[in-house]
Amino acid sequence: MIGFLTLNHLCYSWDKLCTFIPFLISPDAAPVPGQNYSMVTEFILVGFSNFPRHLLPTFFLLYLLMYLFTLLGNLLIMATVWSERSLHTPMYLFLCALSTSEILFTVAVTPRMLVDMLSTHRTITWTACASQMFFSFTFGFTHSFLLMIMGYDRYVAICHPLRYNVLMSNRGCARLVSWFWVGGSVMGIMLTLIVFHLTFCGSNVIHHFACHVLSLLKLACGKETSSVTLGVILVCVSALMGCLFLIVLSYVFIVAAILRIPSAEGRHKTFSTCVSHLTVVIVHYGFASIIYLKPKGPHSMDSNTLMATTYTVFTPFLSPIIFSLRNKELKNAIKKSFQRKFSPLSS
Repeated sequence: MIGFLTLNHLCYSWDKLCTFIPFLISPDAAPVPGQNYSMVTEFILVGFSNFPRHLLPTFFLLYLLMYLFTLLGNLLIMATVWSERSLHTPMYLFLCALSTSEILFTVAVTPRMLVDMLSTHRTITWTACASQMFFSFTFGFTHSFLLMIMGYDRYVAICHPLRYNVLMSNRGCARLVSWFWVGGSVMGIMLTLIVFHLTFCGSNVIHHFACHVLSLLKLACGKETSSVTLGVILVCVSALMGCLFLIVLSYVFIVAAILRIPSAEGRHKTFSTCVSHLTVVIVHYGFASIIYLKPKGPHSMDSNTLMATTYTVFTPFLSPIIFSLRNKELKNAIKKSFQRKFSPLSS
């Protein structure tokens, strides 16, 4: 009950959290000349409303537990890295930034989805919709940028170990993280401005549990809608595929360097430092591909809704599990932290 009230408060105080976007974009955008449109000032999120009512409490509990675990898991990683001096390295600085982006991305989308599951009032204001889209874009792009630089970090550590401290200094890495956050924010606000400068008329029903850009663009009208849709897709695909290409390129050089190591034990030990990052990359881009590159066919709205949750809920849920279990150094640090916290005498 406490969790539900917290989520409800988060959801309905959304307008207060992000009031700067309406100063840049306005729902009173100029309509297309010669057309008589009734302007849309709020949207209806379909979400899980088409699911059988008796299943919604089960979905709510499942996604709530995954949401809370995502928050707690990422906070645990951040607290462990902060408290363990041995983890004050560039790789774990990037991991902390990645955990922050996952927490913020999840908070931007999931609380609203959970509240709407048990509510009959599924409207979202124009301002809240624009704000949610901005934050989703910002944290989504930042997440991809951070995965890319983590791949480069592993490349430098394995292929150029003697130059690692020069190429990946703590100050330089902190500067890189800052630029990635700025870059994600710029891309987020740019795409949000482009989308919400369109005219929305007629239907205000979004067939999604969030203000998803492609679902929202289907409600836009005017001659520029098709060109804006194409532009948004090109920007998103170029950024994400560019990050993926650089990650793959890094691992091509990493694999080549590992194969030159004479002993099997040495190869295994070196590759083990990359397993957690590589697994998260596969999960991140794998689920995104399933959703956005699936062939067009007679998919029901319910199946599309469930598939969308794999990227917005399930992927952030898996990430802290993968890093905690597959990264031996981090796993040992977490164990040491718990032992110091709960067994001070034995330590």
